[in-house]
Amino acid sequence: MELKRRSAAIYALLFGVWLLLTGWQVQEHLHVREQARLALVNRGADISTILGIVLRSQRHFGGFVSKEGLTNSLSQLVNQDSAELSGIALLNAAGEVVASAQTEFDVSSFSAMTNAEVWSAQTVTLVNPVDLGTNFPIILSHQEFTNGAPPLPRPPPDEATNAADMGPPPDLSTNRPPPFQGRRMRFGRPPWMSDAEYQTLLQEKGVHSFVIVMSTLPLDVAMQDDVWLRAFIVFFAGISAIVVGLAWRNVFKISELQIRLVRASELNSHLREMNLAAAGLAHETRNPLNIIRGMAQMISKSDAPADLKEKSRAIVDETDKVTVQLNEFINYSRPREVRRTKVDLNAVVTEVVRALNYDIDEKKIRVDAKIEPLSIEADEQLLRQALFNLLLNATQAVGENGQIQFSARRDGANGALLEIRDDGPGVPLEQRQEIFKPYFTTTQKGTGLGLAIVQQIVLAHGWEIQCLANEPKGALFRLSHLKLAA
Repeated sequence: MELKRRSAAIYALLFGVWLLLTGWQVQEHLHVREQARLALVNRGADISTILGIVLRSQRHFGGFVSKEGLTNSLSQLVNQDSAELSGIALLNAAGEVVASAQTEFDVSSFSAMTNAEVWSAQTVTLVNPVDLGTNFPIILSHQEFTNGAPPLPRPPPDEATNAADMGPPPDLSTNRPPPFQGRRMRFGRPPWMSDAEYQTLLQEKGVHSFVIVMSTLPLDVAMQDDVWLRAFIVFFAGISAIVVGLAWRNVFKISELQIRLVRASELNSHLREMNLAAAGLAHETRNPLNIIRGMAQMISKSDAPADLKEKSRAIVDETDKVTVQLNEFINYSRPREVRRTKVDLNAVVTEVVRALNYDIDEKKIRVDAKIEPLSIEADEQLLRQALFNLLLNATQAVGENGQIQFSARRDGANGALLEIRDDGPGVPLEQRQEIFKPYFTTTQKGTGLGLAIVQQIVLAHGWEIQCLANEPKGALFRLSHLKLAA
């Protein structure tokens, strides 16, 4: 009982440790996922910083940004980080797209957000405000910028500029301002625009916020790998717990088996001592029985009255029955030491039949022996005793004019089978194992030890004995696994 309680505690401990490990791995996976998401958002923040630098670098006269050049820069930025960056959109104050690169999403839902992040199945959308000072960059195409613009004079050189920085002279024939390269102009309203036009343009084309779409596919792949890794850890931890549990179970069973073996050894020693004592008592009991039998025989042969002679003969008969039982008991309790020799099976069967010839002739039993010329490895005396008990059992089972048959044949390359059949009443199916137990008998004259001794001898040789039905009636005793002599 103590071992069972200890085993239950160990099983509960192993299960608890496995649950703790599983919970720890789940918690670690959630932590790794959170850190991976934070790293992805931080990379989005870095891209935001780069985007701000791009916007600052693209601002020219009046804080205007060329839409063509900005779109090209944004496309290059997206292509350089195509694994994670999916698209960029620049929004005005109303949430309308001013410029974009490789994006196909509805930005109307992000127009009122600032510094927000929205996670979906395969992307994360980051909405950031643009910190570019008080002057928001205005994104115009080349045509929109030059519409209504007068020709601009070339500014005189000063100390901060030189001829290389001034750029080419304006093209007066096309009525367009010169390119922005090298122009050092202040940010503000262009001189050809009214203040109202500039404010309207600032609201419609000015960049107030931008949306960055980051792909979560690399993150999902990394998280899937992490899940598999931790699942393997939990799985092998469970296997380890099961193996430890089975090992402890085996240790527990071995401990129980050792305890049982110790108890069985003590009981066996006690039974052996009792067996020896009983065998000694039975042996010593035969001497007084012989004396009683001898005196009864003397009385039966003397000039005593007839009734006394009859009683003395009854004493002789009863002492003979008790002597037979004592001899059977002593024979059963005797240790079986097998001394194997080469034995002619046919000769042993013939000798056993001759020994019971009186009983066979008395009941007019026909005995047939169909035995091949076989020699087996066996203890001849024990084999003769086993066959004698089997034949005696058969002669007691059959009636007058009955039939008993011996048969032996090869069984494989090195084995043999020996069978004894009779046409008696047979043995019921439920008793075919019981008849080999000591003191089990179905006849009034039987001691119940004959077949038990047969089984002892058979098992001592390493053979096997079976009681089967003999068709159409009777019993069949089969000895198998007999080993042929070389």
